[in-house]
Order: sequence, then C-alpha cells, then structure tokens
Amino acid sequence: MKTMIAAFLFLFSAAAWAQTAPPCPTLPANAGLEWQQRVDATFIACKAVAADGREVLNVMLTSRDPRIRLERRLREEESAFSGEEIFWYRPDLAGQETSPAMASRRITVVELDNDRYAQVWINANSPEELGSLISLAQQLDVRATSAQLSAGN
Repeated sequence: MKTMIAAFLFLFSAAAWAQTAPPCPTLPANAGLEWQQRVDATFIACKAVAADGREVLNVMLTSRDPRIRLERRLREEESAFSGEEIFWYRPDLAGQETSPAMASRRITVVELDNDRYAQVWINANSPEELGSLISLAQQLDVRATSAQLSAGN
C-alpha cells in the first residue's frame, strides 16, 4: 500500500511539474519537428529536433542580456521573430564563418522587453532548409513563454 501511495505521489508531482513548466512556442503541425525543452530558474531552452535527430532550431529565452556581439559584416537576412524586426547573422566562430558548413547557419538575439531576451540559432544543412527554418522562426511567438520566465524570477 505504501508503495502504491509513493508511486501515486511521484506520478502526481511529475504531472504537476509538466503542467507548470513554461512551454516552448507552438510549432506548426507540418514542421516535422519536435521540441526538447530544458527549464532553469533563469532560462528556457527549446531545441527543435528533426526526425533524423538533428537540432535544427534552438530558441533560448532568458532574463539576462546575452551580450552576444553580432557584427554588421556578418549580417544576412532581414526578418521578424515574435513580432520584432530582426536581422539574421552568420555565426562568427573564430574564422569558420566562411566554411561551407557554416553557410546555412544563422544566429540572432532579440530583446523582447526590458530584461527579456531570445537567442535564436538555425543549423540548416542547405540554403533551402535555411529558408524554410527562417520562415518557421517567423511564425513562432515566444512572448507568453518569456513572460512566464520573467514572472518566475
């Protein structure tokens, strides 16, 4: 009987945690991606994983300024994310930004409100996949999730 009660309490607490954890933004049904989520006191990390296991899109919501320097010389596409106008940048990884593997990768940082930021990375394998993931990122709305993060601090 004690084992059954302990098992019930464990399942109940796990279910309660799952319901109170801030969700990642909703992915379109036809995206073919699934979120992997990690929640901490100061951030929410959402990794969109393709069917083949590749992490193709990462969104990290934080209440701390990431202070990532995005250089104008690496600026690429103009776009939007969660209602904010943004630019996508090629990542600057100690001179690797010119390698073929880096050609379809992007990063951006968005200030959503005071003390709420989104860092977004795209790890595409081709220019076509890059375009598709930029389009997908434009559809994401992280404001409700980031508000929950700020409220928890």
